[in-house]
Amino acid sequence: MKIIGVGCGPGLLTEQAIKELRKARNVYGSERAIELARPYLTSQASVKSIDDFKALHKLPADAVVLSTGDPMLAGLGYLTGEVIPGISSCQLALARLHIPQSRVSVVVAHGRGHEKGMQETLEEVQRGKIVFLLADPKFDLAELYRRLASLKIPLQVSLCENLGYKDEKIITAPIQSPPVKTAALYSVVIGNF
Repeated sequence: MKIIGVGCGPGLLTEQAIKELRKARNVYGSERAIELARPYLTSQASVKSIDDFKALHKLPADAVVLSTGDPMLAGLGYLTGEVIPGISSCQLALARLHIPQSRVSVVVAHGRGHEKGMQETLEEVQRGKIVFLLADPKFDLAELYRRLASLKIPLQVSLCENLGYKDEKIITAPIQSPPVKTAALYSVVIGNF
């Protein structure tokens, strides 16, 4: 099995990923991942949308599983097989904001652990780290902003929406007047940067 990161938006696949996609015969992924990979798949490829992520371990040995962004950032990198990285939303956001990755802690609150994600964010910010928060549409961003503001630490927040897409938008503001989320596909960079 190969787990291929298709990037967080169009045109963010690596050369290695494109090469493997052109050879792929049994491809599985979310609708979004399939759309990002589709330009590189041949007409001989059997492409199936994943409905049950818990059954991925049952796929055939020659399966190519698509992971949005990079499989090792809250993706499908836990699966057994060769992992081929993609350009993640974290990499893209930090590049756009000119923040070195070495200054950043990644917090994942996507599809699980919203309260844990809030706590980890608060702890990392108090340690002086910049946090890259990957959250889902149900995450209570307003509550996080409230908790961060109560720390009385000078913080900036960059709300990154639809990274890598034509309608990409990054808004940076102080924690006292943080940006408001308008898209379902977003991440947040928080810290003193």
